[in-house]
Amino acid sequence: MFTIVIIAIATFISTMIGGLVALRLKDKLHLILGFSAGAVIAVALFDLLPEAVSLGSNYYSISTMTGVAAFGFLIYLVLDRSILLHTHIHDVDHDEDHSRGILGAGTLSIHSLLDGIAIGVAFQIGTAVGSIVAVAVLMHDFSDGINTVSLILKNTKDRVKAFKWLFVDALAPVIGICSTFFFSLSQSSLAILLSLFSGFFLYISASDLIPESHHAH
Repeated sequence: MFTIVIIAIATFISTMIGGLVALRLKDKLHLILGFSAGAVIAVALFDLLPEAVSLGSNYYSISTMTGVAAFGFLIYLVLDRSILLHTHIHDVDHDEDHSRGILGAGTLSIHSLLDGIAIGVAFQIGTAVGSIVAVAVLMHDFSDGINTVSLILKNTKDRVKAFKWLFVDALAPVIGICSTFFFSLSQSSLAILLSLFSGFFLYISASDLIPESHHAH
């Protein structure tokens, strides 16, 4: 119990530090977005999808897991293009920019919640497995904070709103870890969720972060 509490606190601190760095370097947002693009792709391809395949190996084929990721990409595309009516970043009004920022930050926060659940579920399986998952989560929590702040600043330029979403993202894994004290999630279900979110992240990086990273100050 004590170990899990320490890990929960560490996830919060790591995410907050990453986000505060992004807020401080607001004047170099295009450079931060370039880093965020790489970080989001890395989380999707080297963390979420491999973890999903590993957890779901006894239940689903690799093609099924990658198909779920592709479906996640399609879902986010539909949300972005149909619901938000997004055509190009310079053609949308402030309300649409605001909605895109919230959608992106909300997705990252839900991912952080799942990170926390993954840690809790892993410790239910065993201390060794839990420790490995916890280290993996802590490794990218710093960039999670940067990514959340970057998306809000890019779409709203509102530092206060960015800090609020940073706090939500930092608190999410703590809530996820604590929630596993009251329930257990099957490996098969967690595998599907992780795969789905890898698709979400690939779309965020491809449509939002990479194009914006090419812009000058």
